[in-house]
Amino acid sequence: MKLFRLAVRHAKPYWVWVVAVLVLQLISTIAALYLPSLNAQIIDQGISKGDTDFIWSTGMTMIIVCFIQVAAAIGGIYFGARAAMAIGRDLRREVYYRVNALGALDVSRFGTATLITRNTNDVQQVQMLVLMALNFMVSTPIMCIGGIVMALREDVGLSWLLWVSVPLLFIVVGFLVVKLLPLFREMQDRIDTVNGVLREQITGIRVIRAFVREKFESERYREANLNLTRVSVRVGNSFVLMFPAIMMILHLATAAVLWFGGHRVDAGQMQIGSLTAFLQYLLQILVAVMMGVFMVMMIPRAAISAERLDDVLTAEPSLAVPTHRELPVSHAVEFSAVSFGYPGAERPVLNNVSFTAEAGKTTAIVGSTGSGKSTLLNLIPRLFDPLDGSVRIGGVDVSELSRKQMAGLVGLVPQKPYLFSGTVASNLKFGRPDADDDDLWHALTVAQAKDFVEEKPKKLATPIAQGGTNVSGGQRQRLCIARALAARPRIYLFDDSFSALDVATDQRLRESLHGATTGATVIIVAQRISTIREADHIIVLDGGEIVGTGTHDQLLASNETYREIVQSQLSIEGVA
Repeated sequence: MKLFRLAVRHAKPYWVWVVAVLVLQLISTIAALYLPSLNAQIIDQGISKGDTDFIWSTGMTMIIVCFIQVAAAIGGIYFGARAAMAIGRDLRREVYYRVNALGALDVSRFGTATLITRNTNDVQQVQMLVLMALNFMVSTPIMCIGGIVMALREDVGLSWLLWVSVPLLFIVVGFLVVKLLPLFREMQDRIDTVNGVLREQITGIRVIRAFVREKFESERYREANLNLTRVSVRVGNSFVLMFPAIMMILHLATAAVLWFGGHRVDAGQMQIGSLTAFLQYLLQILVAVMMGVFMVMMIPRAAISAERLDDVLTAEPSLAVPTHRELPVSHAVEFSAVSFGYPGAERPVLNNVSFTAEAGKTTAIVGSTGSGKSTLLNLIPRLFDPLDGSVRIGGVDVSELSRKQMAGLVGLVPQKPYLFSGTVASNLKFGRPDADDDDLWHALTVAQAKDFVEEKPKKLATPIAQGGTNVSGGQRQRLCIARALAARPRIYLFDDSFSALDVATDQRLRESLHGATTGATVIIVAQRISTIREADHIIVLDGGEIVGTGTHDQLLASNETYREIVQSQLSIEGVA
């Protein structure tokens, strides 16, 4: 069972705490079983005979046993909570690192919302079951078996009540657990859906407001929330049935013991103390069964959560982990007959693409929307692997380079600039943690971001909100460029990274970049012709295929697709 394997594997480092819990719960349970017997002795041998000394001595024994029982129970709960919380922490960490090891396609296959749910809600379900199991795994069976033995010692004639009430309780609980299992799976899926809709709406709140789609999106969330509510109500209804059923069995058993036990006392077949002890043992047994029921009720949901966690933990990354390979001396980027398509797509995004971006030169890639420019760029840092062909850096296939090696080689400025919560400095140091302030200011100067950072009271310590939402689009883009520059990679990849800049800033930035990236391989994807016209080599993509290569002037004279792109922006005379 995946749940059992998952729990045992993560509990091994904390075996001392687990053993301590089991020992303390054993002591607590034995002490709890001893108390009714002492109480019966006080009634039958002390009170009925008027033996005050016996009452005092046995009463003191009861107090000592009671203190031992309480202390052991508290200690067991404490160590159980420590172990369960540590297991939950380790499980969350393992899921997090596994997600980080997955490729972009693997993450999209799961979905961001479900990965968040699995690392929070699903881990919590397993964690709570571990906590319940540690506290009741020993006490419940010992209380049940020990309670039955101790009850039979008091009076065998009432034993038939045990054989009726306990199995009846198990039957009721078993029926409801079988009914709950599919509902818990559906509930987790509904939670994923609600998280996905909510995350999408929070991320796209500006677009929603711009198009006045609040009502439509509210309806989407209402529908997702309603579906979750329906499943939750069905689960709640099952729980509503369970508690009255358990309490009814508990009260009927109590009434039966008093009724039939009273007749046995009246007939002289049983003493009052034994009747009291038998009743206490029966209640202890049923309460233990009830607590075991609570744990059993958690198993279906925790089992579903464990399966979902196991899906992530056992997912093999689509990008194979390479063996150690020396870094290439050269950093020219070479595409050899590369083809790539996304899973489920009708046609490939890239088809038989071959070119070389030479070190020390700037290579630009242009093309219409959907021509595969960004996909091509993402193959270089190995965010995806090509279906056919190879991508090489300095003659070494990128699939042979580790992620750490790749991070030192390639600096990517993504199409959608993203900043992390922290400060300007912490974001700029993302690719090179040991960069000093001089390095950061130099990167900001080249990226044309120095002025607006200097204007801030805290300079490099200026807070940045999650996603960089507290700076403008242009500032966010320039900070992302500065982040890549601060890392000092050998290869710079700019994925339409100048789109939010005005023409003047764009020109100043490109002039600064030319000096800052001397000797490096620079590959630029851009829509704006003015951004790439000075590139040493321009590649024109159309429909995932290369339809032209050359300089700006060469393509303007010979390539129809390139001319159409130019004409869509401004006149040929103005560009030429």
